[in-house]
Amino acid sequence: MSSSASSAEGYDAAGGDVTEVVIVRHGETSWNASRIIQGHMDAELNDIGRQQAVAVAHRLSKEVKPAAIYSSDLKRAAETAQTIARICNLPNVVFDPALRERHIGDLQGMKFPDAATERPEAYKAFMSHKRNQQIPGGGESLDQLSERCVTCLYNIVEKHKGERVIVVSHGGTIRELYRHASPTRPLHGKIHNTSVSVILVSGTTGRCIVKMCGDISHLQETSVLENAFGGDKTSA
Repeated sequence: MSSSASSAEGYDAAGGDVTEVVIVRHGETSWNASRIIQGHMDAELNDIGRQQAVAVAHRLSKEVKPAAIYSSDLKRAAETAQTIARICNLPNVVFDPALRERHIGDLQGMKFPDAATERPEAYKAFMSHKRNQQIPGGGESLDQLSERCVTCLYNIVEKHKGERVIVVSHGGTIRELYRHASPTRPLHGKIHNTSVSVILVSGTTGRCIVKMCGDISHLQETSVLENAFGGDKTSA
């Protein structure tokens, strides 16, 4: 996904109830680099991922200070969020399993190129365009993923009307949040590690506007992994 901003012109924030949700994908892991399907499996950041986390944290520290930071409880997101919290001088990270990556069932822990031949049923389900298609082995459908992460988004907004918050999550989850915020403008391309997206959410109406999507300008001096598997078939 290219570094680009969607127009938020005409969005009336005069009521003071609009929450600015800054959504950050976690830093790179060795599993990303090896194109291993992570899902709910708990890989840690690698050295590049830690550099990326520091870079995005310094970027965010120069912007308006957030009221809070929320994160998936998986290690790769948690460490990214803790780095951001430390550099932005935030007291703590609120961990929420609802921000986890999609559970990818029998494909978790497999190298993506091997999945089609070794787990054909699960691979077919994963690649399906049917949003109610669950993945064998306890995997979630896209509708199930959307339900949990969008519900979490609105729970956060309810607590932070008129404020700025940071949310650290995963590729597949971020794609679903984008889809909810902008249902008529499909998201094409990849969601890079530590990319920054911004969604404005009205606490009164629930209406969302995408202000920024997939920006990685802070990674100019840190490598970007073009083929990092991000929990969804588009980023594979």
